[in-house]
Amino acid sequence: MLSDIEIAQQAKMLKIGRIAENLGISEDDIEPYGHYKAKLTESLFVKTANEKDGKLILVTAINPTPAGEGKTTVSVGLAEAMAKIGKNAVLALREPSLGPVFGIKGGAAGGGYAQVVPMEDINLHFTGDMHAITAANNLLCALLDNHMQQGNALGIDQRRIMIDRCLDMNDRALRNVVVGLGGKVNGVPRQDGFRITVASEVMAILCLASDLTDLKERLGRILVAYTYEGKPVYARDIGAHGAMTALLKDALKPNLVQTLENTPVVIHGGPFANIAHGCNSVRATKLALKLGDYCITEAGFGADLGAEKFFDIKCRFAGLKPSCAVLVATIRALKYNGGVPKTELTYENIEALNNGIVNLKTHIENIHKFGVPVVVAINRFYTDTDAEVAAVENFCKEMGVEVSMTEVFAKGGEGGKDLAEKVCATIEKCEGCQTNFKPLYDEKLPIKEKIGIIAKEIYRADGVNFTAQAEKAIKEIEALGFGETPVCVAKTQYSLSDDPAKLGKPENFVITVRDVRLSAGAGFAVALTGDIMVMPGLPKAPAALKIDCDNNGNISGLF
Repeated sequence: MLSDIEIAQQAKMLKIGRIAENLGISEDDIEPYGHYKAKLTESLFVKTANEKDGKLILVTAINPTPAGEGKTTVSVGLAEAMAKIGKNAVLALREPSLGPVFGIKGGAAGGGYAQVVPMEDINLHFTGDMHAITAANNLLCALLDNHMQQGNALGIDQRRIMIDRCLDMNDRALRNVVVGLGGKVNGVPRQDGFRITVASEVMAILCLASDLTDLKERLGRILVAYTYEGKPVYARDIGAHGAMTALLKDALKPNLVQTLENTPVVIHGGPFANIAHGCNSVRATKLALKLGDYCITEAGFGADLGAEKFFDIKCRFAGLKPSCAVLVATIRALKYNGGVPKTELTYENIEALNNGIVNLKTHIENIHKFGVPVVVAINRFYTDTDAEVAAVENFCKEMGVEVSMTEVFAKGGEGGKDLAEKVCATIEKCEGCQTNFKPLYDEKLPIKEKIGIIAKEIYRADGVNFTAQAEKAIKEIEALGFGETPVCVAKTQYSLSDDPAKLGKPENFVITVRDVRLSAGAGFAVALTGDIMVMPGLPKAPAALKIDCDNNGNISGLF
């Protein structure tokens, strides 16, 4: 059996100019990065501005498990399947972070015969967007430290610095560091820290900015520190936003690539959904809607994280109205939620399946709360028995939702034709359903109320406990005039609760918010729950140990 990278390396890719041509994009509107990837220029946004928008399809999932759900694989397979049934679809995905690539989760280019290529490029340096974001973030930090070193005209309190440096790598040793040691010439000593690039506010800003002007304004609004008098200091106050914009001007342009079956894919931005808002860029999604009759996009991790943030943050800011949501699950993962250990998931267990299917039920109900119709996609494995498949199909029938047993990993687009047809039929059946879409809460509500609504309606918590630090932070945020913003909850992806060990549908629990941070440039407040960290660590056996490169530059071990 071929590995993902071996399948990808055998792909017959078309030159990127051909992929662009098939979308009606001229060579003047692309900036090639080699033969098989390109940036899409600002002129293309202007040319397509008056084009009619296609239908927006969100792919999300149940809470992820060690068994794996394959959300990106289904997203890619659905896009390929749309082409198989004669539909013009464009896939819009996030860019992978090097942290998971060399850590434990893997890349974000799909798997099997439902992949985006060139897979090695996409999962590694790609077109340099991650590096540009890292550089812009760290330039801001350097300018802030330099301001304090060169006289500190603003009176910045080094004990109240609100931003971290970043690195696109899992490195727990950098979570807490001390900078400025070694004497006066080396800066002002202070406690600092790193977060992974995809959890930085600069990443969130890039993904939510509408154009270069908006990007610069948002960068200027980043809250970087407080003065000794307790007054806020923003990036614009230290003159950082212009140079940061210069570093990001090319990174703001979406990237064009293709699937194994030459279906067009726009990849741009990559915030995690457990510690950020988990969606690709607004610009990429909006452009894909102009280029295709259907835009398929995804949101990270389970629907309690990625989908909620997609609906409440991205759609709210961008004025997007989704036509359908595809909810990905596996029978193995449902049994895991029903109490079966990972080692026994290949054996038939109807009782455990029925116990664990409550997680799927909760996510279906939650998506319906936004007024969006749902199609369930079961990413089928060869170990799934006919009885287990029948149990899931009967459950979905009782819930009143379509279900499709997809085999895109093994068969590519051909294995997703049934899913594509059911998604199209669901959209046609609910032609006016876009008008039914609504965010979960009014952003003008107080921050605590918004967090409470998410906790009760989406996580199904009994309530929310705010620590003293969280209470203080909320008061400061509201005093600065940022109380009327959406909320981005940082929470474990493994459970509907803030405890990763509570599977299925946890009951009788309270969410604890330990702190709240303001992302003024992005336009939301981040509520930190549980033990979630913005700088992940590497596992005992990192994936990096299996990755190699031979003397001819051929990469191996990359999934």
